[in-house]
Amino acid sequence: MGSLDFSFFDWSLIGPFVTKGLIFSLWLTVVATIGGIALGTVLALMRLSGNKFLEIPAAAYVNTMRSIPLVMVLLWFFLLIPFAIGRPLGAETSAVITFIAFEAAYFSEIVRAGIQSIPRGQVNAGYALGMTYGQNMKLVILPQAFRNMLPVFLTQTIILFQDTSLVYAIGAYDLLKGFETAGKNLGRPVEAYLLAAVVYFVMCMGLSYAVRRIQLKIQIIR
Repeated sequence: MGSLDFSFFDWSLIGPFVTKGLIFSLWLTVVATIGGIALGTVLALMRLSGNKFLEIPAAAYVNTMRSIPLVMVLLWFFLLIPFAIGRPLGAETSAVITFIAFEAAYFSEIVRAGIQSIPRGQVNAGYALGMTYGQNMKLVILPQAFRNMLPVFLTQTIILFQDTSLVYAIGAYDLLKGFETAGKNLGRPVEAYLLAAVVYFVMCMGLSYAVRRIQLKIQIIR
């Protein structure tokens, strides 16, 4: 068995293979976060509306998505939607749709908990000023709720970034795929996977530290 060759850890060698994957992983994380929060907020409002015709479908969607492994949902969107519409979507497009749809279920629960954390007195005060439900939600409740939820949103985004490595299963060119390609082309697959693990660890640890700093600042503001 050959020994590990750490001269592989040279950006001039692996950069051309990894950069494309890193850009896609970061882009997918940002798009899925924005889309997931937007759709998740709608789902949360549906669940809190008190209207059974809105509440039941939203609850069914959230509970279904949270009960299925992400990689299985990814394969469903990649294989079933092209079959249904009669044309391929492509790995990257399938990944974006899947991540937005899947993450929306988790962001929905975060938003719902954030809205419910706002004291009832704040809600009643808005109604006392003559605000409608929509105005009260937009101007009073959601701004406070989103501030409270920011650390949880960011933590979920870090998890989302880690999960982007699953698009490897459908052949999308993400960060992990970039390292694998570098390893194959340079004849060092083991070193490539080791370096990928280090990069994921460093990036996620750095982001986690940033989230803790933000959380402390929010607590001070309160």
